[in-house]
Amino acid sequence: MRKTISTLYDRIEFPVLLAGIIVAGGLWGFVELMEVARDTAPHAFDTQILLAFREAGDPGNPIGSPRFEGAVRDITALGSAIVLTLITAATVVYFMLIKRWTTALFVLVAVGGGQILSSVLKLGIDRPRPDLVSQLAVETSLSFPSGHAMLSAVTYLTLGTLAARFLPGHVTKIYVFVLAVLLTLMVGISRLYLGVHWPSDVLAGWCAGFAWAMLCWLAARFMPRGNNGESEPN
Repeated sequence: MRKTISTLYDRIEFPVLLAGIIVAGGLWGFVELMEVARDTAPHAFDTQILLAFREAGDPGNPIGSPRFEGAVRDITALGSAIVLTLITAATVVYFMLIKRWTTALFVLVAVGGGQILSSVLKLGIDRPRPDLVSQLAVETSLSFPSGHAMLSAVTYLTLGTLAARFLPGHVTKIYVFVLAVLLTLMVGISRLYLGVHWPSDVLAGWCAGFAWAMLCWLAARFMPRGNNGESEPN
C-alpha cells in the first residue's frame, strides 16, 4: 500500500497538476456557458463578437476579400468530422502496424469518445444557429457546443501530446503542443467568421474539448504498464 502511494506521489508532476487545472477549469467554464446558451436572447458579447467579423452596418458582408474567405473555409475544414476521422484512423493504423496496441487504443478511445460526447452535449441544449449575421457555410446540426471547436481540441491535443513523447528537448515538445493549441484556436475562430456559431458555442467547445483531452491524458498517465512492456501514452 505504501509503495503504491509513493509511486503515485512521485508521478504527480507539474504537467499532471496543470492538466488537472485544465480539466477543472474546462468543466467550470462549460457549465457557466450552458447558462448563457439557455437564455432566449443572445448576450451582448455574443452579438458584438459576431458583428466584429462583418463590415460595419452590413451583417451580410464579412470582412476581408473573397480569397480570405476561402482561406477561412479551408481552416474550418481542419476541424470537420471527416478530416479528423481520417487523421485519427491513420494514426491508429500506424500504431497498430508498429504493434503499439495500448497507444492505438488510447487514441481511438480519446478521439472517438470525444466525438460521442460532443453529440450528446449538443442534444442537451437545443440552441439554434445564429441568425444575426449571414451564414457562410451550410450547417444542419444544433449550435451548442461547437463540434468543430471541441473535436479539434480533442484530436489535436491528443496527437500533440503523443508526438511530444518522441521529440528531443523541451523546446520541441512545447512547439508541438503550442501548434496543437493554435490549430484548435484557428478552427474555432473560423466558425465565428463563417457565422455558424455564437462565440459562447465555440468557448464551450474549447472548454469541453480541452477538459476531455486532458482527462484522457491523465487516465493514461496513471494506467499501469502492459505485460508486454509497452509504456502508457504519457
